[in-house]
Amino acid sequence: MPISAPELSRRLLWAALVAPLAAVLYQFPIHALYTKAVPATAAMDAGAELELEYDMPGVLRVHKSGRVERFDGVETVPPSPSGDPANGVASKDVVLDPAANISARLYLPSAVAAAEPGKKFPVVIFFHGGAFFVHTAASPLYHRYCASLAAAVPAVVVSVDYRLAPEHPLPAAYDDAFAALKAVVSACRPNGAEPWLAAHGDASRVVLAGDSAGANMAHATAIRLGKERIDGYGDKVSGVALLNPYFWGKEPVGGEPTDAGYRGGFERAWEVICSGKFGPDHPYINPAASPEEWRQLGSGRVLVTTAEHCWFVERARAYAEGIKACGWDGELQFHEAKGEAHVYFLPKYDSDTAVKELAMVADFVRRC
Repeated sequence: MPISAPELSRRLLWAALVAPLAAVLYQFPIHALYTKAVPATAAMDAGAELELEYDMPGVLRVHKSGRVERFDGVETVPPSPSGDPANGVASKDVVLDPAANISARLYLPSAVAAAEPGKKFPVVIFFHGGAFFVHTAASPLYHRYCASLAAAVPAVVVSVDYRLAPEHPLPAAYDDAFAALKAVVSACRPNGAEPWLAAHGDASRVVLAGDSAGANMAHATAIRLGKERIDGYGDKVSGVALLNPYFWGKEPVGGEPTDAGYRGGFERAWEVICSGKFGPDHPYINPAASPEEWRQLGSGRVLVTTAEHCWFVERARAYAEGIKACGWDGELQFHEAKGEAHVYFLPKYDSDTAVKELAMVADFVRRC
């Protein structure tokens, strides 16, 4: 069916608003979304479009029938149980909590562990980004990053798989994150169920970390720990590393765009992520909305990184300022990469700026 001129204009305007959103949340250059091949019938058939509940171009489509199509974040790479000669890090996929169905990919600096048997390492519990919609712990971007971080610290890195929206709207991912923290702490005991963590994980040096939506999860997990504590462990982890965190809010902060259409795109994404359960100023997405809760963050050390051209840069700056203003009594480290975009360190992992930022994150973990 031919598309009318008004309809074509509407679609182009929608693409102009949503493609940047998709690029931001999914962490890829905008041009990739415009050139990504998608099924032509779904892209051009106006009737099919009417059957869509939500469309993030080049990333996923949610049909009114409940069917979800993912176009990105589906590629995976296998672990290296015997170790990767390039970085001296072994990796394997494990089930951390069979009852809760929590799985993860573990990374062990095996070369260091072999040279120093019985050595305990800090444990980084890492939550991948992807707008709560896409990616897994086995995604190439995250496999590379977590292996690099494990080697740089050195540390045991636990890259958590969690339930994705929209099939599992928030707070499902938050619940999985907290369950993963409890499972890791338990596994680090001498008689723990997971051999790598039992032998080499130091439960007294646990760092929650993540990028973009994963950073949002790391924050939420630390907040929950501060309020609920874990029996036999306490109410604090050693550190929280928020890498280019995904936060938002109804009203603009700093130099954020004020355009209603632009902001509405972000709000619509959040609505789909949480199935409308939490508004754009809920503390899950806007920590500043609840200073009382914020000050209970379950850690005394926080690292916040962002990038000059990140869509969430103003939120990261506001987080760094707000966490002190809310009464939290801890050590804050803030870093902004000049001239870079949202989570640039994933696709540009071998750039000088990304290498330096990885070293900074590793140093933060070592000091925790």
